[in-house]
Amino acid sequence: MSTLFTPRNSGPHAVLPWLGRFLMPYRWRVIAAMLFLLIGSLAWLALGQGVRLLVDQGFVAGNSARLNSIVLLILLITSISAAAVFCRFYLMTWLGERVSADIRNHVYRHMLLLSPAFYSETRTGEVISRFTADTTVLQTVVGSSFSMALRSAVTAVGGLLMMAFTSLKMTGLVLVAVPLVLVPIFILGRRVRHMARASQDRLADIGAHVDESLHEIHTVQAYGHEALDQQHFASKIEQVMMAAKQRIFYRALLIGVVMLLSISAVTLVGWVGALDVLQERITAGELTAFLFYAVVVAGSVATISEVIGEIQRAAGATERLIELASIPVEIAAPATPAHLAKPVAGTLEFEEISFYYPQLPDKTVIQQLNLHIKAGERVALVGPSGAGKTTLFQLLQRFYNLPTGRVLLDGIDISLLDPAGLRAQFALVPQDAVIFATTVLENVRYGRPEASEQDVIAACKAAEADEFIQGLGEGYHSQLGERGVRLSGGQKQRIAIARAILADRPVLLLDEATSALDAASEYYVKQALEHLMQGKTTLIIAHRLSTVLHADRIVVLDKGQLIAVGKHSELMQSCPLYQQLAQLQFLSADSADL
Repeated sequence: MSTLFTPRNSGPHAVLPWLGRFLMPYRWRVIAAMLFLLIGSLAWLALGQGVRLLVDQGFVAGNSARLNSIVLLILLITSISAAAVFCRFYLMTWLGERVSADIRNHVYRHMLLLSPAFYSETRTGEVISRFTADTTVLQTVVGSSFSMALRSAVTAVGGLLMMAFTSLKMTGLVLVAVPLVLVPIFILGRRVRHMARASQDRLADIGAHVDESLHEIHTVQAYGHEALDQQHFASKIEQVMMAAKQRIFYRALLIGVVMLLSISAVTLVGWVGALDVLQERITAGELTAFLFYAVVVAGSVATISEVIGEIQRAAGATERLIELASIPVEIAAPATPAHLAKPVAGTLEFEEISFYYPQLPDKTVIQQLNLHIKAGERVALVGPSGAGKTTLFQLLQRFYNLPTGRVLLDGIDISLLDPAGLRAQFALVPQDAVIFATTVLENVRYGRPEASEQDVIAACKAAEADEFIQGLGEGYHSQLGERGVRLSGGQKQRIAIARAILADRPVLLLDEATSALDAASEYYVKQALEHLMQGKTTLIIAHRLSTVLHADRIVVLDKGQLIAVGKHSELMQSCPLYQQLAQLQFLSADSADL
């Protein structure tokens, strides 16, 4: 499990207020549910008095008319109880669904705000498990188990009061037995809660493993890793079973012990009551009513012991959700953010920036870098792997906070801007195009959700993508499958470029959009990129120098330091590292004329 999910000793004192926040908007429904719960419990308890009257004034007295009226009274009470149960069940189930949905929205909204640093250290499958499995457990408990426990508690208390009203002596005997029943509930219930949390954690591990193996199924099958992955999965399943086995054992033990103690207590108290009836201290109807209440109380306690495991499990699941929702947002908007002048020109400045990734504080990735990029300029970033090129892109979009130095956009420190407003000024075309499992239309519209279909088509034509899109069966409404499985690499890139064209943002970030393409695809993508770069400040990460020969400037980076700046022909004369990179790719100074 990720170290970012640090277990908190939150306990019920933290869980209940957190859940209360989500129940508060629906407080009138909660009050109505509690009211119907009370009515249902009182009606159920009233049946005991109906049974007493039935025995004493019906059977024993031999009064058939009275018997008939009492039966009608019992049926009326039953009807009231049934109506109250319907209303309570409907309201509580609705609350379970609604609160679960609100918690999912709350947690997902928070997850979208967490920085890439969090996701670089945490397996997505583990987060998804918390997000889905834990909220499902919570939904069941809020909508059903909690209601049952509360109803049983009210019924148990009411039953004890009615028992005391019937016979103080026998009630005293019952109260002696109550602590014997409550002790295992508290002791074993606490163990069930801890084991429920351990079980949920093991399930999160499984979710992470499945997410990784199925998302990378091509690699799994290409290397014949299926059998080993299955072994790993089976091992994790067994860990879940071991955790579940302990939880099930203690929960079953809890139910069995509580039932044994409850029924034994009722039997012994009934025996004492029968002796009192024989000695005419109480009537047969009163004993019958008392035993009715005793059975009701015992059944309520048994129900509580049965659902307490689910409630404890939900408490553990809620603690995990609280942890996820409480992870601090590292890249937050300032209290009073600055605003960019309109229109944004796209001037960029890096002033004495140094940077290291939070998880690797001893490894400086960028060292005291200074760079000024004019509006509308095309600047290429070249250098060996690990030089810091991609890191600069991430810092521009403020995916990380800078420990030293400043990045300026149109003269304003980007740390003073709202991150969402800042990122809205950049259009990114990554090396590996991101395609979502939806239609062509929605994939391109991701860059500007309010765009019309005609705007999308125009962007795709500019990206040299219209022709292959028309051949996809349903055209722009064709589903592209998981991660764009229906498209080739070049087609994915042109969809990504169309997305950037449609977004029409002042600064363009190109992370070597042609490096993995064949010659034919590269030609079309280059045509699309040329259209995209018109009038925009453009930064190009270049692994192949042939793609940046006509840049206004080429910036050479090595180990996070700026080594040289100039045009291709100048760098071929003055920068040994650039010369080495060019020679490795069979380029010469004359290539600039191609």
